[in-house]
Amino acid sequence: MNTETLQTLDLGVGGMTCASCVARVEKALKKVPGVADANVNLATESARVTAPGIEALAPQLRRAVRDAGYEPRAADAAIDDANGSPWAGFAPVGIGLLLSAPLVLPMLLMPFGITWMPPAWVQFLLATPVQFWLGARFYKAGWHALRARSGNMDLLVAIGTSAAWALSVWLWLFSGHGEHAHLYFESAAVVVTLVLLGKWLESRAKRQTTAAIRALHALRPDVAHVIDWDGSEKDLPVDELRRGDTLVVRPGERIPADGRVTDGATQVDESMLTGEPLPVAKSVGDTLTGGSINGDGRVRVEVTAAGSESVLAHIIRLVEDAQAAKAPVQRLVDKVSAVFVPTVLGIALLTFVGWWLAGIGLETAIIRAVAVLVIACPCALGLATPTAIMAGTGVAAKFGILIKDAEALEVAHRVDTVAFDKTGTLTEGRPRLLALVPAPGVDEAAALRTAASLQSGSEHPLARAVVSAAQDASLTLTEPQDARAVPGRGTEGWVDGATVLIGSQRWMQELGVDLKPFEAEALQQQARGATVSIVAVRSQESETPRALALLAFGDEPKPGARAAIDALHARGLRAVMISGDNRGAAEAMARRLGLNPDAGEVMADVLPGDKAAAIDALRQGAGFGVGTEPASAPGSTPRAPTERGGHVIAMVGDGVNDAPALAAADVGMAMGSGTDVAMHAAGVTLMRGDVGLVPAALDISRRTVGKIRQNLFWAFIYNVAGIPLAALGYLSPVVAGAAMALSSVSVMSNALLLKRWKPSGKE
Repeated sequence: MNTETLQTLDLGVGGMTCASCVARVEKALKKVPGVADANVNLATESARVTAPGIEALAPQLRRAVRDAGYEPRAADAAIDDANGSPWAGFAPVGIGLLLSAPLVLPMLLMPFGITWMPPAWVQFLLATPVQFWLGARFYKAGWHALRARSGNMDLLVAIGTSAAWALSVWLWLFSGHGEHAHLYFESAAVVVTLVLLGKWLESRAKRQTTAAIRALHALRPDVAHVIDWDGSEKDLPVDELRRGDTLVVRPGERIPADGRVTDGATQVDESMLTGEPLPVAKSVGDTLTGGSINGDGRVRVEVTAAGSESVLAHIIRLVEDAQAAKAPVQRLVDKVSAVFVPTVLGIALLTFVGWWLAGIGLETAIIRAVAVLVIACPCALGLATPTAIMAGTGVAAKFGILIKDAEALEVAHRVDTVAFDKTGTLTEGRPRLLALVPAPGVDEAAALRTAASLQSGSEHPLARAVVSAAQDASLTLTEPQDARAVPGRGTEGWVDGATVLIGSQRWMQELGVDLKPFEAEALQQQARGATVSIVAVRSQESETPRALALLAFGDEPKPGARAAIDALHARGLRAVMISGDNRGAAEAMARRLGLNPDAGEVMADVLPGDKAAAIDALRQGAGFGVGTEPASAPGSTPRAPTERGGHVIAMVGDGVNDAPALAAADVGMAMGSGTDVAMHAAGVTLMRGDVGLVPAALDISRRTVGKIRQNLFWAFIYNVAGIPLAALGYLSPVVAGAAMALSSVSVMSNALLLKRWKPSGKE
């Protein structure tokens, strides 16, 4: 199948109750011709289907969901439902509690020496509506499961409670004891009610796990004030905005779309985007992000992106993708769930037959088999992983950490080495020209003018520094001709009748440029941490360029960069800086950042195309540091995942040239202040240029994976301990029902504890 044509479709799926339901829906969707893959999430009650021409398959996919016994719904139905009353859906539970209370009351009175039991006919009238009216959902879903030759939680509840109800009717009418028979109506009614209560509590908890998505949707206003062609204002729905529209944003309003300020000045609260609470000053020419809050200024804004192209829409898609994705550990749970219900039915049958043959009596054997069926419901198994992922990715997004997929979240906690790009990631990315040293006989101003003329059309940080220095010196620049970038080396073009080249010392050496006049100055500048470039000119008389000047550039570490690296070191992680700079400049900056070049924590002279190979070298335990050689030669293709070494690498970068390394790393982290290419290649996006979010991202990954493991442990423990206890007669159906409901609620509640997480320093 041609993967380039694959598309995805999100479907809501109503009526799922446990991990077995997930497996059944996935199986039904994958049977539809043309479907490449299908992932179903119990916590979000949704399915993500991948196939070519997905829209044409949508009716078939919805029919497949319905034929499997579930309700196809809109993809965001769970989010919409979550906006209702916190008591929504409680009515069946309330009725069940009222009808079951008289049946439970005698059990509560017994410790006080009061022996009282409603007549058998009263018990029948109270229990029957609970069993067949409130419990109708279990029969319906269980029947669909049987038709599909599978099992689920509903089937276990339906069989177990029906057996207790039918046994009670038989004992009442046909055993000869009549009104004096020991009946089990309370077991059937209370189990149904407890299961309904557990599902209702579970749904309330689900509403909290989708809070991050709802909060993001709520950031976009409904209406925008658009300036019409005649200068008048009119209100339009935000969905109708287009690129190029001019808007008015009044004080205190949310900004409707991404745009650029064309008139006015204000302060903007961008905490929804960056997690940073301090307002940011905005004036003419500055960019605004849709969803952020305007301060006390009235501004005009030209729309640059609206609707699905906006930054907010991109953030929502990333969070939804992460919450809908299935973590690798969940696949193991799905395999267990596929055989779980049939196994439980077999254990219940063996429990019944074993106790009956042991002579304990038919009714006691049935009740113990019922207890096995009730306690074994695999609800908690299906919720353990997705609820933790939803809570973890949601709270991370609140603080500006966008996790693209569940696999990145699960892998990040195993990272032992973090590789950083230097310029723009660890440093400000706004270098200044610290020194210009002309060659003997060359005028300094003329050299600066020549260099700035060539760089005038470039957006590279070093080029902007040269142009800025020329402007400060009030020099008149010449427009270059045929200017082009030489990847990993520099720039060349035609200026004032000659070919001018600006680039690294290595490039100049390759071209045969005589660098002896600059050797001492270059070493001195590099020792100070400066980045050194050479300006050269190639005349028509000679193919070998002649050096004009040495340029020394200085950059400053980002605030918090050293603290972030120190935090990684404190956790026992290795931090490495990857730079295209020469070794002297790279090592000088590394020492300012708290990195140890002697320990191989600096990889210098790395060309952009070799960064992926550098990641592979780190993975194999080597580096480009002092006394080491890369495990893969620069320019080679990184090893496939199955051939990877023992180190788990995270790469942090912000530029287009970082994209291959971000993709090659086990976890790629892109700075949100960087390029779209870098963000697409990364599994994690840090929505502001704060390196301090790197240890925070690793921390929320560790905590989320910890919650997943805790949830799976408790989900399995409930069944591993509960099934034998029920089979041996130590648990009644009522206690088993309460334990089953508690297992789901405890797993959900444990996952929701992640919502209290804050990055270090934000407590």
